[in-house]
Amino acid sequence: MRRFAITVLILGLLASTIASLEIRAQEHGSKHGFGIKQYDDFHDVLHPLQHEALPNKDFKTIRTKSALLTQRGRAIVKVGTPAKISDENRAEFTRELKKFTKALTKFRNDAKRGSDAQLEMSYSAVHDSFEMLAALLPRR
Repeated sequence: MRRFAITVLILGLLASTIASLEIRAQEHGSKHGFGIKQYDDFHDVLHPLQHEALPNKDFKTIRTKSALLTQRGRAIVKVGTPAKISDENRAEFTRELKKFTKALTKFRNDAKRGSDAQLEMSYSAVHDSFEMLAALLPRR
């Protein structure tokens, strides 16, 4: 009887832990839901690079994903300034989009033939520029 109670307790704790992890994953998704597909797609590639590859100095992974990140970044540039950007943020958003475009070009070039240090700098510029754009998007 005691063994059964311990087994039930362990299974309950395991189920609770799994449910908690699922809730956190859903919260992370909604936290970064930008409401614009191109931004969400870009972030899907950017996030693991920022939180896994970069801290581990895994420049090989960053180089491997650079073409996809650049492609998705260009899709953001094609969107231009979204209509839902407020008039007060429109000029700043346009400036940030130009910076983002330049950062993407430098990153693409550094991923192809730059040093790891250059790649780290240009990747960080792309990340920071994207964060600025995302901060200017209205939240749902």
